[in-house]
This record gives sequence, structure tokens and C-alpha cells, in this order.
Amino acid sequence: MSEMKTVNRALLSVTDKTGLVEFAGVLAGLGVELVSTGGTAKALREAGLKVLDVAELTGFPEMLDGRVKTLHPGVHGGILHRRDLAEHVAAVAEHGIKPIDMVVVNLYAFEKTAAREGVTTAELIENIDIGGPSMLRSAAKNFADVAVVSDAADYLALTEELQANGGKLSLETRWRLARGAFATTAAYDSAIASTLEALPAEFGDVEASVETVLPSTLRISARLKNSLRYGENPHQAAAVYTDGSGSGIANAQQLQGKELSYNNLVDLDACWALASEFEQTAVIIVKHTNPCGVALGATVEQAYLRALEADPVSAFGGVIGVNRTVDGPAAVEMAKLFVEAIVAPDFTPEALAALSAKKNLRVLRIVPPSPARVIKQISGGFLLQDEDRAPVTADTLTYPTSRQPTDEEIAGLLFAWKVCKHVKSNAIVYARLQEGFGQTVGVGAGQMSRVDAARFGAMKAALPLPGSVAASDAFFPFPDGVEAIANAGATAIIQPGGSVRDAEVIAAADRLGVAMAFTGIRHFRHG
Repeated sequence: MSEMKTVNRALLSVTDKTGLVEFAGVLAGLGVELVSTGGTAKALREAGLKVLDVAELTGFPEMLDGRVKTLHPGVHGGILHRRDLAEHVAAVAEHGIKPIDMVVVNLYAFEKTAAREGVTTAELIENIDIGGPSMLRSAAKNFADVAVVSDAADYLALTEELQANGGKLSLETRWRLARGAFATTAAYDSAIASTLEALPAEFGDVEASVETVLPSTLRISARLKNSLRYGENPHQAAAVYTDGSGSGIANAQQLQGKELSYNNLVDLDACWALASEFEQTAVIIVKHTNPCGVALGATVEQAYLRALEADPVSAFGGVIGVNRTVDGPAAVEMAKLFVEAIVAPDFTPEALAALSAKKNLRVLRIVPPSPARVIKQISGGFLLQDEDRAPVTADTLTYPTSRQPTDEEIAGLLFAWKVCKHVKSNAIVYARLQEGFGQTVGVGAGQMSRVDAARFGAMKAALPLPGSVAASDAFFPFPDGVEAIANAGATAIIQPGGSVRDAEVIAAADRLGVAMAFTGIRHFRHG
């Protein structure tokens, strides 16, 4: 084994005290002197452990409401001096500085504070940790001599190694811990910079800063959650990373089933994004990121059966997203179909019991995420955009055709419009109302021409097309797309409008007796 280092003195200062007392007890049992600050020292003393205050180590009291307590040569000299350099050893000895062999630090909960409703800039500033990151960086830099512990999840493994080696840690372990500490401080600084960049100033007479629409620096920080068996294909390595928010697909709780694959996660994300569009009970079935069946209903069971009815062939091997708690009757029906995964905000005990018969079926409980920006990597850089959240309602529509759509057609058009937003371009979605609830009829996805999308959507229809309505994610460049939709039996179309040939397209709709609604908003989805 590589060079081992004995831990004789440890400095502990943590916000998250999970497992702290137990780990500190292990250190004390190995003869390690414990040095601590504030609330951490109090917690250790209450547990019956002997603790030396940092102020006793430095000979200088905490000050400025705790802003300054570890920023002192007595701390950083003890951490940073190289044990293999005689001049370093002599310097700390001359100044009475005691070596510190382990630093156990986690940071002020800045991100939790930032997420709190109504938080002020002043509160955010006070929750920026200064001493903690400084100690982490010092200890990580000097990993050759010092162990730095920035994550309570490491306590167990460290306990085992320390006890097995008489209070010593290997160079490999110290190096691993150092890399984790630098990742922690990098993510922490990134969160602070990104949060403050989006906020105006709030101090005295200082005027609010002019906010840019998008940040001048794009900061991406995420921790490895777990490796995946492979990526889109077996020859591609892959892993999933989490932003630590606790929400969204990356942070969903898997309740049962096989390990999630890369493709499962991509499909589930697409599925949930569409499910969350609706206020009514909605069930979405997605295959290869495109919705193949979407329906609303009075119950989850009813919505699911209608979504399945829309394209039972494509649904095989897909994923299901539900925006309500999945109950027993719905789960019984879902268990009849081979699907890869189901995601919902929750599942009743009866639902879990019904789904448990499908041992490989992945079942995920999700905490809905807040709207966020969308990042896409391209060669040499990244693209950043806001989520496509532009609202369209009956009041915002305009009607250019001679025949105005009926109220029922408008309801169907608005439903189809929401679905179309989540279909790869070029996209045409046929839909209908079933007892007042929206249901897809046919989905034409990812075609190179709009008229082909219209024809393909009609070809995919598993339900009657006469009397349906259709949505187009972008304008019609020629009348042929409207003609294809009308020939399929749709009676009304929703589209952005804005083509140089709008007049020809409207004339074709009038000639065919098709009502049309303009949204003024496009919904391209390129991937």
C-alpha cells in the first residue's frame, strides 16, 4: 500500500451534522485530538467528546459574528505546511503552530437558502461560506499530508480504513478526498456566482443592476449520481449526473425495477415534460422521445386506456408519464402492457402491489422540477435557451378563416397544440375530444417536410380521423399540408401563421371548409 499517514489532530466544522458524532467518536477512540468551532463543538461536547476550541488553537477569538474564526495562520499553517520540508516544519514550530492532519468541513447551505421563497440578497450574502472553502482548499492542496473530508457519505469508508490501519489513511484515499473537496468548492462557487448574477443589488441607494437575459458565463455543475451500463448504444460509456435539487428525472426515486438506462432517462424526461403541461389528469406514453399516445381523463385509469388506444402498437416497450398519483385500477391496466418505465408524483400502495408483479418494470416517483433553462452541447461549446413555456389560450388565438372553429374544436386544438410542442419537428398532431377530454389520434413526428408529417400522422392514426383537429408546430409553407390534413378528415387546424404564403394557405382552408386558428408562436423541437 502507498504511503500511509497517521491522523493525530482533526479540525471539524460542519453545517450538516449527519453522522458527525459517530465519526468524531471513532477519531477520538483512535487517539485523535478534536478541534472544532461553534455549533459543531457544542454538538460534540453534548455527545461527551473532548474538544479543543479553534480559539484555543489560534489564541484569537471568533469575531464579526462568526465571519472570522478559522482564517488564521494557526489553522492554515497547521494544514498547509509540508511535512517533508525542514523549513516548513521549522517555521510552524517557531510560531507554535500545531499540525492538523484531517479537516472535516461541509459548507453553509447556500443553495437551500437561495431556493427559499422571499430570500433577500442580504440573507444570501450572509450564507456565503468563507472559512469553510478556504480550509477545504488548503487541505486538498496539501493532500500529501492531510485528509480532507467534505462529504458525510465518506465517514463509513474512512472509519473502516482508519480502524484497519491504526489511525492511518493511504495516499490513494487522501487523493480521492482532495478531488472531491475541489469539486465541492467549485460547485459551491458556481452556485453563488450563478445566483448572484441573476439578482439585483439591494443595499441602500444602490440602484438595481441591469439583468442580462442570459448569463455572461455559463456555469454547469453536477455531481455523478451513478454510472450507466452504456449510453444510447452498447459501445458508448455513460453516466447520470445530478444538480442536487432533489427534483426532476435525474433525482427521481426508483421504487422498483431494473437499473435505468440512458435511453430510459431520456424518454422519461420527455414523457414527464409533456405530462406536466396539463392541469387535468393526463397520461403520456412516449417511444423514442416522441409521444405516441396522450390523453386526459376523469381518472388515471381512463386517461391511460385512452392514451393506449391512440397507438397500442407503438406503446409496446415505451415509457409512461402520469401527472397524478397512480392508483390501483390504473396500475392493474398498466401492468398488462410491456413498458420500460413509469413515472408519476406518487403511487398508492395498491398501485405498487399491482406493479410489483412486473419485476423488471422501473417505477419512479418524481418531485416536479421548477422551470429551468435548457442546455445542449455542440462541438466546441454549448447552446442555452429558456424552456418553451409560452402560453397559448383561447383568448390569445386569432381566426383567419371564414369559418370560425367551434368551442369543442378550440378545446381540441389547444390540447393538440400542447402535445405538438413535445413532438420532434416537423410535427403534425391529430387529436379529438372524448367526452370532453383530449386524446391524440395520430402523431406525425420528425419528418423533413410538413406535408409528409401530415400524411404520416394520418397513416399512424389508430382512431377515426373524421371530425378530428390538427396542430402544426410551425407555419405551412404551402397549401399542400392543409390539403393533406383536410383529406384525412380533420375539421380545424391550429398553427403559428406567419408564412409568406399565409393567404394561399387560408384560401385552401376556406375552400375545404376547414377552420383555422393562429397562435403567433412556433414550437420547433429539434432534439
